[in-house]
Parts: sequence; C-alpha cells; structure tokens
Amino acid sequence: MFFIKDNLPFPHVELAEEDGLLAIGGELTTERLLAAYRNGIFPWYNEDDPPCWWCPDPRFVLFPDELKVSKSMRSLLAKDVFHFTINKNFEEVIRQCRNADRKDQDGTWINEDIINAYTKLHQLGYAHSAEAWLHDKLVGGLYGIRLGNIFFGESMFSTVSNASKFAFINYINQLQHEGVVLLDCQVYTAHLESLGARMISRKDFISILNKHIS
Repeated sequence: MFFIKDNLPFPHVELAEEDGLLAIGGELTTERLLAAYRNGIFPWYNEDDPPCWWCPDPRFVLFPDELKVSKSMRSLLAKDVFHFTINKNFEEVIRQCRNADRKDQDGTWINEDIINAYTKLHQLGYAHSAEAWLHDKLVGGLYGIRLGNIFFGESMFSTVSNASKFAFINYINQLQHEGVVLLDCQVYTAHLESLGARMISRKDFISILNKHIS
C-alpha cells in the first residue's frame, strides 16, 4: 500500500494489497479521478479518513448482454409505473445516495468532497445519473463515470420499492444501445449479482479497459 502526493502517479495496480487497497492520500481533483478510473482504480473511504484508492482482484462487473430481468420486473417495466430520465438531476441523485441506508455499513463514503468532485465531473460530461420518478418525485437512481465504452457505477438509491432497479435496467439498456460493453460494479453485492453481475480477474478487467476506453 502506497502513500501518494498530488504530483505523483498511482502505483501499478498489481501492487495492491490482498483486499484491493492500492494507495492512500492525494486530492480528489478531476485529473486524479480520471486517471484513477482509466487505470481501474476507484476511491472509497470513510468520511473522516484521507482518500483511499482501490483496485480489487477479482473485480465485480456486469456485461450488458448478461443483464437478468425477472418476470416481476418485466411486468413493472411494461406498466410504466415510473418515469425514466438521464442526467435530469445529478446532484440530487448523489445526495440521495449519500443518505441511503445500507446494511452492514456505518455512515457513508459520499462526503461533501465526493459530491463536489463528482458534480464537477458531471459538469464536464464524465459523470452521469439515471433517475426513476413517481408523480414528479425522484424516488430512485444511480450515478457513475463513463469513459469510452465503459461505465463505472458508483452508487444507487431507492425510496420506493424497485425504483433503483427500474432506473438501473433502463440505463443498462440505453448504455448497451450506445455501445457500452462493461459496467464496473467494483465490489460484490447480492443485489447486483441477481441482475447478472459476476466476478472477473483484475487482469481481464484491465485488459477490457485498455481496449474500450478512448
């Protein structure tokens, strides 16, 4: 594990600890964040800690053509219960993700520095949100980073049952239509596994990034 300064590049991802921790330190500048994602690295840390940078092996990912949609979700999608949008209210999505209750987690890694950094990335066209609305109220969504034909998912939230899943499925279908070949889910969750996500080796993950990030 390495301590980094703003003028130093990230170490090679193969030097990460067994749990995937690669480096600590550095600022959440646009340049550093984009360099991180291009190399398969993402920030994740407790609110009062310095930035921690991760590149786990194996990596949890979803290939769009492997997306699993249950019969109940297909029925929900057909009924148009929710309204789907993209990039309509990015900052509200990230703030709702910050406030979402998460099992087995104390607090959140989405602090004001994260919100400010990713909002700037959104303004520059790198960070995107997908939203689910019910009666003109935002009830679910997700956000992440897109580079080339890779989407790096960061977080999801839902205040109404199935709202985040609705936004997720619609967005994956849209991204696939636009040529996206891989969604990075970072670390395992049973929820995303039920939607088709699976583990691949870090070596294979980096190889896909190198091929599909322009």
